[in-house]
Amino acid sequence: MQLIAVLIVIALLLMIGVAIPYVIGAAITIAYIICDNAAFLEALPKRIFTQVDLFALMAMPLFILVGEIMNKGGITDALVRASQVIVGRFKGGLGYTNIMTSVFFAGISGAAMADAAALSNTLVPAMKKQGYSTRYAAAITAASSIIGPILPPSIILIFYGAIMGVDVSALFVAGIIPGLLLAGVLGIANGIFAMRENHPGGSRTDIPPVFKTLKHSAPALLLPIIIIFGIIFGLMTPTEAAAVAVIAAFFVSYKYGRMDYKMLYDSFRRTIILSGAIFIMFGTASAVSFLATLSLIPQNLAGWIATIGVSGDAFLIILMGVFLVLGMFTETQIALILVTPLLVPIALAQGADPVHMGIIVCLNLSMGLISPPLGGVLLVTSTITGVKYWTLVRSVLPFLLAEITLLIILVLFPDLTLYLPRTLEMIK
Repeated sequence: MQLIAVLIVIALLLMIGVAIPYVIGAAITIAYIICDNAAFLEALPKRIFTQVDLFALMAMPLFILVGEIMNKGGITDALVRASQVIVGRFKGGLGYTNIMTSVFFAGISGAAMADAAALSNTLVPAMKKQGYSTRYAAAITAASSIIGPILPPSIILIFYGAIMGVDVSALFVAGIIPGLLLAGVLGIANGIFAMRENHPGGSRTDIPPVFKTLKHSAPALLLPIIIIFGIIFGLMTPTEAAAVAVIAAFFVSYKYGRMDYKMLYDSFRRTIILSGAIFIMFGTASAVSFLATLSLIPQNLAGWIATIGVSGDAFLIILMGVFLVLGMFTETQIALILVTPLLVPIALAQGADPVHMGIIVCLNLSMGLISPPLGGVLLVTSTITGVKYWTLVRSVLPFLLAEITLLIILVLFPDLTLYLPRTLEMIK
């Protein structure tokens, strides 16, 4: 009866259009009362503020602001042209350009949705004009946007680090090799499709003038260099790198002639809205984890896992399956809130590395953005490009399977993830 009461509250709030974080917050408050933990509600506000009062979290709104500025300030267009110069001459060149632009874009904004929206507006029409099918152009745009949440600076990695108490700098550095491997896997898939479907490209492709294009794109290309190398070599914390990137983005946008009061207003307004929504999610995450701790849920789950005798790689594979299914039905941040504090500590207790877990969990959940039935990136890409949702789902499936294969490899070979942070002595 108690569970039914909570579910009824959730259903009613969803029916009247209440946002998901508020729905979860209301349901978890009722759960405190039902579980005889109402007295602890008085301590909840202090716990929430303690968990969001972190220096590392300052990086998140700053990186969101960088992404907004680059979209409106001409930086995205410069990155696309630079990518086309580098890989545009190959068969299927605009597919490779799409992937490489996502790599550059990831080094600035760290957000899949921003990547998908920007490239759906720019590269998909260009690919269609050159002879690609709209569904293929939309599919590779959606698939390559998943690079954003893995390569630094990643919003979801900051989110994970705050929830699990893991060093964000180590997570950023650990994401470099998996992110580049993800780009490589998608590049192989694009090459196969290019040969099979005879995609445009090759020596006769019109390429922007090399020197002029690279000179124009150089300021935009400096942004990911500032962020990534500043963090890798210990010159800046992620928060400091984000602040420097904001200033650099302002100057680059000014150089490209896109800086004006309206652009600044729109960028700051959008950043405030997104940051507020994310911090509300943090509050919800804190409430959920506090109740889980009071109810001894992690200990009970760990005991149950011990009784069935699953451990090591087998447990990690099962865990990845759980997160993969969860990502299909739940927003990435909500999944992190509800499940990560419950299941990841079990893997850590079995000897898993917290940084490695952060990368594979965040990559796994990010795949939910291109998985039906609620893939956020699929919805954005479908809306902008006009490709029907389920047509896009079918077209993106081969890329999703390639990404899942890479995820399994990363699970079984953690040294791929941990090599850089160990080399830089960020972790043991």
